Amino acid sequence: MDYFEFYGLPESFKIDAAQLKKKFYELSKKYHPDFYASESAEKQQEVLELSTLNNKAYQVLANTDRRVEYILRQHNLLSEGDKYPLGPDFLMEMMELNEQLMDADDEATINRIKTSVKEASDNLELELAGQTRDFEIKDKAGQNEAFKKVLDIYYRKKYLLRITESFNTFAAR
Repeated sequence: MDYFEFYGLPESFKIDAAQLKKKFYELSKKYHPDFYASESAEKQQEVLELSTLNNKAYQVLANTDRRVEYILRQHNLLSEGDKYPLGPDFLMEMMELNEQLMDADDEATINRIKTSVKEASDNLELELAGQTRDFEIKDKAGQNEAFKKVLDIYYRKKYLLRITESFNTFAAR
Protein backbone atom coordinates (compact mmCIF):
# COMPACT_ATOMS: atom_id res chain seq x y z
CA MET A 1 0.00 0.00 0.00
CA ASP A 2 1.12 3.54 -0.78
CA TYR A 3 2.31 5.25 2.40
CA PHE A 4 0.57 8.52 1.56
CA GLU A 5 -2.71 6.69 0.94
CA PHE A 6 -2.26 4.76 4.19
CA TYR A 7 -2.14 8.06 6.09
CA GLY A 8 -4.82 9.71 3.95
CA LEU A 9 -2.34 12.36 2.85
CA PRO A 10 -1.71 13.74 -0.62
CA GLU A 11 1.62 12.76 -2.11
CA SER A 12 3.98 15.62 -1.36
CA PHE A 13 7.66 16.33 -0.93
CA LYS A 14 6.68 18.55 2.00
CA ILE A 15 4.67 17.10 4.86
CA ASP A 16 3.01 18.70 7.83
CA ALA A 17 5.08 16.95 10.52
CA ALA A 18 2.46 17.51 13.22
CA GLN A 19 -0.30 16.05 11.05
CA LEU A 20 1.88 13.07 10.14
CA LYS A 21 2.76 12.40 13.78
CA LYS A 22 -0.89 12.72 14.83
CA LYS A 23 -1.95 10.20 12.19
CA PHE A 24 0.90 7.88 13.17
CA TYR A 25 -0.16 7.85 16.83
CA GLU A 26 -3.82 7.44 15.87
CA LEU A 27 -3.01 4.38 13.77
CA SER A 28 -0.54 3.06 16.36
CA LYS A 29 -3.38 2.92 18.85
CA LYS A 30 -5.82 1.51 16.32
CA TYR A 31 -3.46 -1.27 15.19
CA HIS A 32 -1.70 -2.06 18.45
CA PRO A 33 -1.39 -5.87 18.59
CA ASP A 34 -2.27 -6.01 22.30
CA PHE A 35 -5.81 -4.86 21.50
CA TYR A 36 -6.30 -7.92 19.29
CA ALA A 37 -4.95 -10.63 21.57
CA SER A 38 -8.31 -12.39 21.76
CA GLU A 39 -8.93 -12.25 18.00
CA SER A 40 -8.27 -15.05 15.53
CA ALA A 41 -4.72 -15.75 14.43
CA GLU A 42 -5.62 -14.40 10.99
CA LYS A 43 -6.88 -11.11 12.43
CA GLN A 44 -3.82 -10.84 14.69
CA GLN A 45 -1.56 -11.32 11.66
CA GLU A 46 -3.48 -8.67 9.71
CA VAL A 47 -3.17 -6.17 12.57
CA LEU A 48 0.52 -6.97 12.99
CA GLU A 49 1.08 -6.26 9.28
CA LEU A 50 -0.85 -2.97 9.55
CA SER A 51 1.15 -2.00 12.63
CA THR A 52 4.39 -2.76 10.77
CA LEU A 53 3.18 -0.79 7.75
CA ASN A 54 2.36 2.15 10.04
CA ASN A 55 5.88 2.11 11.51
CA LYS A 56 7.60 1.81 8.12
CA ALA A 57 5.42 4.51 6.56
CA TYR A 58 6.14 6.90 9.40
CA GLN A 59 9.90 6.27 9.28
CA VAL A 60 9.94 7.03 5.56
CA LEU A 61 7.56 9.97 5.44
CA ALA A 62 9.01 11.69 8.53
CA ASN A 63 12.51 11.82 7.00
CA THR A 64 12.98 14.20 4.07
CA ASP A 65 15.65 12.16 2.28
CA ARG A 66 13.77 8.90 2.67
CA ARG A 67 10.51 10.57 1.57
CA VAL A 68 12.19 11.95 -1.58
CA GLU A 69 13.60 8.51 -2.37
CA TYR A 70 10.18 6.94 -1.76
CA ILE A 71 8.39 9.37 -4.08
CA LEU A 72 11.00 8.85 -6.80
CA ARG A 73 10.57 5.08 -6.48
CA GLN A 74 6.78 5.40 -6.57
CA HIS A 75 7.15 7.16 -9.93
CA ASN A 76 9.59 4.54 -11.22
CA LEU A 77 12.44 7.03 -11.40
CA LEU A 78 14.73 4.96 -9.16
CA SER A 79 15.61 1.32 -9.29
CA GLU A 80 18.36 -0.82 -7.81
CA GLY A 81 21.66 -0.66 -9.64
CA ASP A 82 20.88 2.52 -11.58
CA LYS A 83 23.91 4.16 -13.13
CA TYR A 84 22.80 7.78 -13.04
CA PRO A 85 25.00 10.12 -15.11
CA LEU A 86 26.02 12.95 -12.80
CA GLY A 87 27.05 16.22 -14.44
CA PRO A 88 30.72 16.71 -15.31
CA ASP A 89 31.04 19.92 -13.26
CA PHE A 90 29.76 18.18 -10.15
CA LEU A 91 32.01 15.17 -10.74
CA MET A 92 35.07 17.41 -11.18
CA GLU A 93 34.26 19.23 -7.94
CA MET A 94 33.85 15.92 -6.11
CA MET A 95 37.05 14.52 -7.62
CA GLU A 96 38.92 17.57 -6.33
CA LEU A 97 37.41 17.09 -2.86
CA ASN A 98 38.32 13.39 -2.89
CA GLU A 99 41.90 14.18 -3.92
CA GLN A 100 42.18 16.80 -1.18
CA LEU A 101 40.84 14.29 1.30
CA MET A 102 43.32 11.61 0.25
CA ASP A 103 46.18 14.12 0.52
CA ALA A 104 44.98 15.53 3.84
CA ASP A 105 47.48 14.97 6.59
CA ASP A 106 46.16 17.24 9.31
CA GLU A 107 42.91 17.92 11.09
CA ALA A 108 42.66 21.51 9.79
CA THR A 109 42.66 20.31 6.18
CA ILE A 110 40.06 17.64 6.91
CA ASN A 111 37.88 20.24 8.65
CA ARG A 112 38.18 22.57 5.65
CA ILE A 113 37.06 19.73 3.38
CA LYS A 114 34.21 18.90 5.76
CA THR A 115 33.11 22.53 5.56
CA SER A 116 33.17 22.39 1.74
CA VAL A 117 31.09 19.22 1.75
CA LYS A 118 28.66 20.74 4.26
CA GLU A 119 28.28 23.85 2.09
CA ALA A 120 27.64 21.70 -0.99
CA SER A 121 25.09 19.67 0.96
CA ASP A 122 23.35 22.82 2.23
CA ASN A 123 23.21 24.16 -1.34
CA LEU A 124 21.59 20.92 -2.48
CA GLU A 125 19.00 21.25 0.29
CA LEU A 126 18.17 24.75 -0.95
CA GLU A 127 17.99 23.49 -4.51
CA LEU A 128 15.68 20.66 -3.42
CA ALA A 129 13.43 23.09 -1.57
CA GLY A 130 13.22 25.23 -4.70
CA GLN A 131 12.31 22.29 -6.92
CA THR A 132 9.69 20.91 -4.55
CA ARG A 133 8.10 24.25 -3.66
CA ASP A 134 4.57 24.34 -5.07
CA PHE A 135 5.16 20.96 -6.72
CA GLU A 136 1.54 19.91 -6.21
CA ILE A 137 0.14 22.87 -8.16
CA LYS A 138 2.50 22.55 -11.14
CA ASP A 139 1.08 21.19 -14.35
CA LYS A 140 2.17 17.74 -15.51
CA ALA A 141 5.04 19.09 -17.62
CA GLY A 142 6.25 21.21 -14.68
CA GLN A 143 6.09 18.23 -12.36
CA ASN A 144 8.00 16.03 -14.81
CA GLU A 145 10.71 18.68 -15.10
CA ALA A 146 10.87 19.01 -11.32
CA PHE A 147 11.09 15.20 -10.95
CA LYS A 148 14.16 15.18 -13.24
CA LYS A 149 15.83 17.88 -11.18
CA VAL A 150 14.91 16.22 -7.87
CA LEU A 151 16.37 12.95 -9.18
CA ASP A 152 19.62 14.72 -10.02
CA ILE A 153 19.71 16.34 -6.57
CA TYR A 154 19.02 12.93 -4.98
CA TYR A 155 22.05 11.37 -6.68
CA ARG A 156 24.31 14.32 -5.90
CA LYS A 157 23.26 14.15 -2.24
CA LYS A 158 24.00 10.43 -2.25
CA TYR A 159 27.46 11.10 -3.63
CA LEU A 160 28.13 13.70 -0.95
CA LEU A 161 26.97 11.26 1.70
CA ARG A 162 29.63 8.77 0.56
CA ILE A 163 32.28 11.46 0.92
CA THR A 164 30.95 12.36 4.36
CA GLU A 165 31.10 8.71 5.41
CA SER A 166 34.70 8.51 4.21
CA PHE A 167 35.72 11.18 6.75
CA ASN A 168 35.75 8.48 9.42
CA THR A 169 38.17 6.41 7.37
CA PHE A 170 40.55 9.31 6.91
CA ALA A 171 40.20 10.46 10.50
CA ALA A 172 41.35 7.02 11.65
CA ARG A 173 44.65 7.35 9.72
